[in-house]
Amino acid sequence: MHEFLANNRAELERRCREKVAQRPGRSASSVQLENGVPIFLDQLIRTLRIEQTPDPSASHAISGSAGGTSALSEVGASATQHGKDLLDMGFAVDEVVHDYGDLCQAITDLAVERDAPFQIHEFRTLNRCLDNAIADAVNEFSYQKELVTAEKLARESKERVGMFAHELRNILGTAALAFSAAKAGSLSLSGATGSILERSLAGLARMIDDSLLDVRAGDQHAIVLHSFSLSLFVAELAAAAHLAAAAKGCTLVVAPVDPLLALSGNRELLLSAVANLLQNAIKFTQPGTEVRLSAYGAANRIQIDVADHCGGLPPNAEATMFLPFAQNGADRSGLGLGLTIAKQSVHACHGTLQVRDVPGVGCVFTISLPRQLVPD
Repeated sequence: MHEFLANNRAELERRCREKVAQRPGRSASSVQLENGVPIFLDQLIRTLRIEQTPDPSASHAISGSAGGTSALSEVGASATQHGKDLLDMGFAVDEVVHDYGDLCQAITDLAVERDAPFQIHEFRTLNRCLDNAIADAVNEFSYQKELVTAEKLARESKERVGMFAHELRNILGTAALAFSAAKAGSLSLSGATGSILERSLAGLARMIDDSLLDVRAGDQHAIVLHSFSLSLFVAELAAAAHLAAAAKGCTLVVAPVDPLLALSGNRELLLSAVANLLQNAIKFTQPGTEVRLSAYGAANRIQIDVADHCGGLPPNAEATMFLPFAQNGADRSGLGLGLTIAKQSVHACHGTLQVRDVPGVGCVFTISLPRQLVPD
């Protein structure tokens, strides 16, 4: 058999490539097969040759022993790499088995065509080599798949915890500013500042309740969308943002809003989205300048603009600024999740969030949402 395989190696590789190419979603490039058929054929030929010598057991160092016992071998090492390569290229575990099965089928078909007689012990060796290669390739594929899945789950868990902490800190920060303002000015809690504090405490309670609901429902509860007044929405945002801007040494300018305008979405998610944009703008805008909040109708959409005076975006910042934990500015005091939360919240309400750079001045974040004729 080893002479047959050596003499027909090129034909066997060609047939394997053809079989792979016939499967949906697969092509058989030399890169994909580098640790598969070519190396395995070499190892199989060498194994068969050694088994013709007075010390046939020496072939186990190349192809492993029978019985499925895990042991270091050349076949195992290359099959392991082949399984990892297929996972990296996005293929399923059945492709690992098919690749070695293709070679077995190609050898059998060609042997019948050429009327090549093989000994029973040679077939046993072929089966042993294939069994060991498939086992090692599948084991590595499964192991790497579990690692990828575990890493993905850990990353998603980290993002969820980070976002929850980020939102809690935002609301708590607003509550602290309102309390400090009321205390410093001996203000009554029944006024506007007290209302900000009350809404902040209600927001904290709501976030905790929502997190408990996520745990009970497996994070599967639906997001409910409503229509509501745009002017009242902006007024609530502005009340808290004015305090934050004053603490930072800049000014918040709020453009007049048409009281007849209404938008559609989840109010709490959109409050969070715009609040994060305002916090980001206040954080990076230069002292003594202004942050501008504008909300207006544009055909069948509602546009909400948050413009700052940060001096303009760094090179290539637009490509990464909405990614989790991305921080492009010099101020790294946050988690880098505010813009990620904003974009996810807007998308959940069937809206879009875009940024436009104004070189030398700042940038403008624009939320676009479905427009309603009247609020609920």
